[in-house]
Amino acid sequence: MRIGIIGAGAMAGALGGGWAAAGHEVGIGARSGDAAQTLADKITASAAGVRPGARTTGQADAADSETVASALVRAGGIGATIEWADVVLMAVPVSALAGLLDEHGSALAGKVVIDCTNAFAPDESAPDGTTAFVLSEDAVAERIAAGAPKAHVVKAFNLLAAEVWAGTDRVFDGVRLAVPLCGDDPAAVRTVAALAEDLALQPFPAGGLHRAKYLEATSVFAVGLWFAGADARAMLPPLSAAFAVED
Repeated sequence: MRIGIIGAGAMAGALGGGWAAAGHEVGIGARSGDAAQTLADKITASAAGVRPGARTTGQADAADSETVASALVRAGGIGATIEWADVVLMAVPVSALAGLLDEHGSALAGKVVIDCTNAFAPDESAPDGTTAFVLSEDAVAERIAAGAPKAHVVKAFNLLAAEVWAGTDRVFDGVRLAVPLCGDDPAAVRTVAALAEDLALQPFPAGGLHRAKYLEATSVFAVGLWFAGADARAMLPPLSAAFAVED
């Protein structure tokens, strides 16, 4: 599959590196051609070794691995990357979305668009010395869908930092790391679910795109707890212990 990644930061590298290691073609599109090429070269070097944890679609001889990896990763401009791709990952700062959608929104028609962004802003009311966040925007995924109305937008991969997706650990306390997906097009959700599985993650549908705002709010809340030194995961019991009696 051709995956076009818009952005050249940590999230682009983490997800792009995993998908290249799994055998997908990855294109990096950025306003800076140098930044796009630098990330493409980094992903190529990483994919040549086939990152542990990724599910590969084919097996190359060791001598050919670098050539194969190089063929799987390309760099280019934003417009060219979108045109080339089957699936587009938005991995840019939220502040860049308006201009990007104004310029390229129509080119996203018919494509699966993955939104992994978060509109974090510092919580100015937090006590001195405490790192905390609020949302500067309540529904980023819905804004992307409005700016590219013929695209199939799926919210995914926004709950955790890029370092987690770049790592090799996928099972914690005996449970595979899961990725909730919000989207309105069933085929697009299935496509993104398959891409999550290629990263050795457990996808699950979490409702339509109108519910993506809750994923965004969950992210800002959980990340704030982690930065404050609290274990956000401890507030949710395992499924076997999670129950309620109807009133």
